[in-house]
Amino acid sequence: MGLISKALSSVGLQLKSESSVKWADGRAQGGGSEGHVGNAGEVVSARSSLSLSAVWGCANLISGTLSSLPFEVQRRDSDGFTETDPGHPLHAVIHESPNFDQTALDFWDFMNLSIELWGNAYASVQRRDGKIVALYPVHPEAMSVRRLGSGRIEYRWSDGGKSFVRLDRDVFHIRGPGGNALGGMSTLRFGVQAFSSALAADRAAAGMFRNGLRPSALIKFKEWLSAPEREAAEKIVEKYLGAVNSGKPFIAEGGMEYDHLSISPEDAQMLETRQFSVEEICRYFQVPPALIGHAGASTAWPTSVDQQVLMFTKFYLRRRVKRIEQAVRKQLLTPADRAAGVSVRINMDGLMRGDSASRAAFYQIMVQIGAMTINEVRKLEGRRPVAGGDEVRMQMQNIPITETGEG
Repeated sequence: MGLISKALSSVGLQLKSESSVKWADGRAQGGGSEGHVGNAGEVVSARSSLSLSAVWGCANLISGTLSSLPFEVQRRDSDGFTETDPGHPLHAVIHESPNFDQTALDFWDFMNLSIELWGNAYASVQRRDGKIVALYPVHPEAMSVRRLGSGRIEYRWSDGGKSFVRLDRDVFHIRGPGGNALGGMSTLRFGVQAFSSALAADRAAAGMFRNGLRPSALIKFKEWLSAPEREAAEKIVEKYLGAVNSGKPFIAEGGMEYDHLSISPEDAQMLETRQFSVEEICRYFQVPPALIGHAGASTAWPTSVDQQVLMFTKFYLRRRVKRIEQAVRKQLLTPADRAAGVSVRINMDGLMRGDSASRAAFYQIMVQIGAMTINEVRKLEGRRPVAGGDEVRMQMQNIPITETGEG
């Protein structure tokens, strides 16, 4: 058990002795630095799970995609239109620089990865003159959460040898799946059996390669071995272990017989087991296997990359985006801000743009029906406006036949 876990354990015991308030059963489900042992016998922790390429690919795909999208503060005007409000104090924090050390991408990458693995993301809120000026991330494994008798939620953690105690107003908490106010459900904890099996399969495959893709053979002796003979036999076995010794002739002497056990390449590589493990991990993270480079049963997924991205965005990323947006709106905006029409948005327009041909067809239709102007299209493409480009235009070919020849 690490120093942080020991410190938290001592803090928990002290709290129980000093207060009648017990730690809630639904405390932040961080998985613990020591991890959990699955039925396959492997310890599942953040470090061991991320050694699996499927876990690494899924977690980084989600966290990297969401953290790269612009996070904006918006304000709704009297006409009901919403525009970005770069002058709001919170905009610079969530869009540019959450703290002195991190960029917005670094901060949101850490927060999203925490949600995917531990089911919770935490950040200490720093205010100056009542305004939020910084957000400092807290590792989920260092955090303990409980409900006080007053109804407030208390957060305790240790960092750099210092202990911190904060109430819910001063800790930004994004909860993962489950809807529990004290913490979301951890993927590491609920997927422990799938991750443990995948780790066991990887370990077994590595053992096969270490043995030169050869199974444990039988070395037969006609009679019982004496102690010196047994020691000599063990040295011979060690001499022929390893992939570097694969194909090396085996020297049998003194009545020794070597019986080779055949094994198929499929058994050696355990292709089916490892392929199934990848698909199981993708189910836990809700990621189409093709998006992390695993073909699998490709016929079960759309063959177009655009369709896969659209499906991934609509069915899997949307809930994650709304979870983060609503957490920021509820915890970081003041009641006065919300009453004034201030909100936040993760701008997914760039993710939904598609290829150049699809965008061109979309813009053409929108301009023809008068839904967009030329300058609005140019702005979306990062180009400067042109003279006369703010005029709304419409195609006039679809007019009543009685009006042909007029004007």
